[in-house]
Amino acid sequence: MNYLLPLLSVLLGYFIALFLKPKSKTNLKLLLAFSGSFLLSLTVMHLLPEVYESKNHNIGIFIMIGILFQIILEFFSKGAEHGHVHGHAKMYQIPWLLFISLCIHAFLEGFPVSHHNDLALGIAIHHLPIAIILTSFFVSSSLNRKAIFLFMVTFAIMTPLGTIFSDFVPQLNSYYNEITAIVIGILFHISSTIIFESSEGHKFNIAKVSMIVIGILLAYLI
Repeated sequence: MNYLLPLLSVLLGYFIALFLKPKSKTNLKLLLAFSGSFLLSLTVMHLLPEVYESKNHNIGIFIMIGILFQIILEFFSKGAEHGHVHGHAKMYQIPWLLFISLCIHAFLEGFPVSHHNDLALGIAIHHLPIAIILTSFFVSSSLNRKAIFLFMVTFAIMTPLGTIFSDFVPQLNSYYNEITAIVIGILFHISSTIIFESSEGHKFNIAKVSMIVIGILLAYLI
């Protein structure tokens, strides 16, 4: 399931966008708020304590490297990792900078999953609304359907691929805490941005706060 959940969530989002064509931006933003809250809570409650137990005094530096690295990735992805895509200009080929930066992001997310099964669920919930938003954006931009499918399938396999690398490349185990700390920084940036960007004008309302609280409680109970 560690491999399947993140993969299936992207494919599910792809098919939802392609065939159900959801129109409600409010529902997607609430789903984003829930996913951001759940992912942030898993990071704080499960990943963060583990890396600090390693007694590595440079863990904080690696977390900050992860935050900075994600900011750099977003120069190329334009914030697609947290559902921030816009525009309706026609596309005639895959946007390669967006594609590469998203794949790097998803690949790195897969590294801690081999040690934290619950993180697979968090990433799956995080990727579902992103897949819906991305597919809807590409369809509205008239990108070739085969190119959209190729983009989304490749995006779907990147997180499981990161988990496979973590499982089967023993040299990486020597740097597990450092790599996980970088991923923590990435998840900190992504999840907090999702929470604050998932409502107009960054205003909180009852529905959004409820979804955030549910995300926190679910992460605590896992």
